[in-house]
Amino acid sequence: MIADAVPAPPLVLLSGDPLRPRRTDPQFAAEAAAARTAGAATAVLDHEALLAGDAERAVSRVPRAAGPVWYRGWMLPADRYAELAAALAARDRHLLTSPTAYRTAHELPGWYGTFEPLTPASAWLPCAPGRPPEPTALARLAASLGGPAGPRPVVVKDWVKSRKHEWAEAAYVPDAADPARLAAVVGRFVALQAEFLTGGVVLRAFEDFDRAVGEARVWWVDGTPVLTGPHPDTPGLCPAPDLAPVAAAVRRSGLRFVTTDLALRSDGAWRVVEVGDGQVSGLPAGADPGPLHRALAAAPPDPHRHP
Repeated sequence: MIADAVPAPPLVLLSGDPLRPRRTDPQFAAEAAAARTAGAATAVLDHEALLAGDAERAVSRVPRAAGPVWYRGWMLPADRYAELAAALAARDRHLLTSPTAYRTAHELPGWYGTFEPLTPASAWLPCAPGRPPEPTALARLAASLGGPAGPRPVVVKDWVKSRKHEWAEAAYVPDAADPARLAAVVGRFVALQAEFLTGGVVLRAFEDFDRAVGEARVWWVDGTPVLTGPHPDTPGLCPAPDLAPVAAAVRRSGLRFVTTDLALRSDGAWRVVEVGDGQVSGLPAGADPGPLHRALAAAPPDPHRHP
């Protein structure tokens, strides 16, 4: 009996350099080299063309050939990612993370239910850019979070991003029961996000994390942690979190390639601060991308088939 042939590694599609479109963006040059060292082929995506709505031109440098694809590049709105998937399919290529899976991992309402016991309590309201929810709706949203008696601080974000660098004016509300302050912070957040607001407004219960420990970013491929390192915002801190509870949640999610950002709460519990699609999550400066790309190269095209 002849053994089944081992499938070729997936193609890795990387964001191109806006100034030299035939080349990989310098931010991802080390990853391109790591992917090729792992045995994968690489191709370049015209990120600017994709964001402009020309998905066909964006993938024009991707070889026409049957085969699976991982994307590694700049963050994409979920609708643009779906257009990328369709343009690649027209070239007989398929993304190993489907548009549905991308949206689930990329946007908080998609992943929150699976990770709810491990992450701060959250509630959200859809809204359009430039149009924050009415103060009465925000007050009801804040009340739905519950919590102990006394001040109930919350953090404001959209379905993907916060503005933590404008903490006092556009991210943190000391007491969600203060409707005027809540509306002011949410309004400022929506104004600063402008056209980049994704989905709507999210309120998350504030939890006190140990800043001296820092956050860890964990990369998961088919439910296995393949790389644990510092969060890109705190590259000098590299905590070692307990991954067992998070691993169970990642497996339940069914998502093939995701990241989890973990922080140590003041009571000693490791908490999930954020979940992200692994294709658009950043590595900290100087990190070795080798382990990540070896795992991506070894991932089977069919997640139920393991070589």
